[in-house]
Amino acid sequence: MPKTVADVMSRDPISVRQETPLQEAIKIMAEQRISGLPVVDQTGKLVGVLSETDLMWRETGVTPPAYIMILDSVIYLENPARYERDLHKALGQTVGEVMTKDSLITTQADQPLQKAAQLMHDKNIRRLPVVDDREHIIGILTRGDIIRAMAASQD
Repeated sequence: MPKTVADVMSRDPISVRQETPLQEAIKIMAEQRISGLPVVDQTGKLVGVLSETDLMWRETGVTPPAYIMILDSVIYLENPARYERDLHKALGQTVGEVMTKDSLITTQADQPLQKAAQLMHDKNIRRLPVVDDREHIIGILTRGDIIRAMAASQD
């Protein structure tokens, strides 16, 4: 019988809220040795994910978009809205200001593991939040979980 996400996911993941101070979330990630945290609202509904990538802006800084000037007009060669978003992340003080909230990719516990693994591969993501029918976080599927399941099936 094919494995499902529920068979290998990490249950009851550590999560944070949008108003959690960023330094507190960084400390949790470091102490627990995890690379990301689901962000939930007061009811437990998933509203975002805080990842190492989101935090890298604090250390690397933000580069303003390239532009050219023609007759006192500024023409941006990159999207200035992206720069504003990245700057906001670099200066953020709470999880909600820094987290990724656009285009959240999730899965369900009854999803075949192979399908979830393919999704993670196609989207190049390291962790996949597992939600119930009400979008409440019930687990996390990581690349490590999948590798451990592959190793266990070889025994």
